[in-house]
Amino acid sequence: MILVVIGVMFRTAPPVGEAAFRTIWPDVGGNIAGISIFFFPIMTYLGGTVGGYITFSGAHRLLDADISGKENLKKITVSSVQGLSIATLMRIVLFLAILGVVVAGHSLAPGEGRIPNPAAEAFYHGAGMIGFRFFGLILLIAGLTSIIGAAYTSISFVKTFSKVIDKYERFFIIGMIIISTAIMQLVGNPPEMLVVVGFLNSMILPFTLLTVLLASRRRDIVGTEYKHPIWLTIFGVVIIGICIWFIVVGGGFQNVVNLIRGV
Repeated sequence: MILVVIGVMFRTAPPVGEAAFRTIWPDVGGNIAGISIFFFPIMTYLGGTVGGYITFSGAHRLLDADISGKENLKKITVSSVQGLSIATLMRIVLFLAILGVVVAGHSLAPGEGRIPNPAAEAFYHGAGMIGFRFFGLILLIAGLTSIIGAAYTSISFVKTFSKVIDKYERFFIIGMIIISTAIMQLVGNPPEMLVVVGFLNSMILPFTLLTVLLASRRRDIVGTEYKHPIWLTIFGVVIIGICIWFIVVGGGFQNVVNLIRGV
């Protein structure tokens, strides 16, 4: 998937230097207060990247595989860093590929005979029908992994409360996928749904981080040997505050309400 997106990125020739500069110093029209308009997109992107099931699926899989404890710390660290690095790289090159199309003046509105999908239109303008088909392949792969991961993690949260769910876990996972598919077919509007879910996931993140920070101070959870650094705790609290501030000030709630009404 990464190689395909990188190929399209080179075809669209995005302004990489400008994108890198604006990542650090965004254009707010000379008004620093105008930076608040980025809060909702930032939190939506953050929630869609590392929010929701993604935060838990890797840890749940490691626990299911009996990979835990101090003796497996190196394996766990490599797994988490690798997953985060791949996800970050994928999102950067995907953004640049679409940026190149937008900068070139192309519209992301659906063409004749094509379903509404802004990302797919970007690939179409960037690499023609081949790019459009490649995007379909990427969406299929990403969709399958996300569907399986989300359904698995959703059931793994509740299986400890019921022996029946634990025993027939795979059947409950299949049922979860069927129900989700039915809801998607009834509701539709996948682009709007992704934005809504992305922002809702971003609201989960600060509370998840707070839970982890509280757990790191309890010896009955982390043991007596592990000492969570104070500076990491302070840094985590600051991040929680920033996330909550972005969610509230960025007008995210009203944006989500408007999107839900549109859906």
